[in-house]
Amino acid sequence: MKCITLTVDAIIPYRGKIVLIKRANEPFKGYYALPGGIVEYGETVEDALLREVEEETGLKGKIYKLVGVYSNPDRDPRGHFVSVCFVVEGKGRLKAGSDAKEVGLFELDKLPKLAFDHEKMIKDAEEIIHGILSKM
Repeated sequence: MKCITLTVDAIIPYRGKIVLIKRANEPFKGYYALPGGIVEYGETVEDALLREVEEETGLKGKIYKLVGVYSNPDRDPRGHFVSVCFVVEGKGRLKAGSDAKEVGLFELDKLPKLAFDHEKMIKDAEEIIHGILSKM
């Protein structure tokens, strides 16, 4: 029996831009992606999200809003990965960590080619992101 893997992704508006990490590992090694990762057994999606944000970006996160659940069986070449995506407010100093090769800030209208379905996630959250960025 095959299982579904539960993951989380964070859209972090920070200093007027969006935080992205450059992936150090396959799949999509070298591509930019939203910070995130696999929910560990016994962990809530919210706790996993904040853990991954801190591990990959150095930022302390606060969940702002749920964007959606992304469950297309083909969204990840490793198998059926379901992601819960949130907009997160990040505080602190940005620095790459764990499986992030680099961390960068990008303008919403100048994003690089992204891994997985992260471009769709950002598009789905555009209104929320614009609202946050307009207050920065």
